Amino acid sequence: MRHQKQLVVEGRHASSGLSTSLRVVAGADILAKTILLALMILVLMEPAWGNLEGKAPVGRAIMYPLWAFVVPLVWAVRNRRRPAPFPWLPDLLLTLSCFTDVLGNRLDLYDSLFWFDDFMHFACTALVSAALVLLTERTSDRLLDTITRSVAFGLTASLVWELWEYVSFMTNSGEFASAYGDTLGDLSHGLLGAVLAAFFVDHLRGTVRRRAELRSY
Repeated sequence: MRHQKQLVVEGRHASSGLSTSLRVVAGADILAKTILLALMILVLMEPAWGNLEGKAPVGRAIMYPLWAFVVPLVWAVRNRRRPAPFPWLPDLLLTLSCFTDVLGNRLDLYDSLFWFDDFMHFACTALVSAALVLLTERTSDRLLDTITRSVAFGLTASLVWELWEYVSFMTNSGEFASAYGDTLGDLSHGLLGAVLAAFFVDHLRGTVRRRAELRSY
């Protein structure tokens, strides 16, 4: 009996913790989107402010808000007639993939830290992969399923980004001579980020299941 009461208390705490975490994620998502839009307006007004001269500032100012708001748009269209919980965490992860790039350029980290570009390819691919896996996950998924889908999403996203860079500004950049090696390195870092994202999602899934079990008592 004492053990059962303890499980009930733990279940209530888990439910409270989950709702609190959701509010924190939702708040962070809204804040990140607001700041991202403000940064993009400033970049459009003065590309030099964001250290984005020669890096397709107009393209980023258009593409990043679209990418950051694609989840709310799709969710609104798909759930017009039946309400469904909003995927705050995947939406936040996708927004952060844009926000961190703009912030990194604004702080001139790409030029002042030699390792920052490699880190961003790793981190942003991890963010995008985790978001897309969370949006498409199934209850029957296992770790291998998650890794497979995360790598597929991650490498596809990395390839699309590299092609966009090439078309947008790389051909007119002083880095064109080393673009081949740099692209292979970026894709490799993206692969590692996608694998990390898979383990993150698998761990998160296990945590949510354990909390759901506790709440059922």
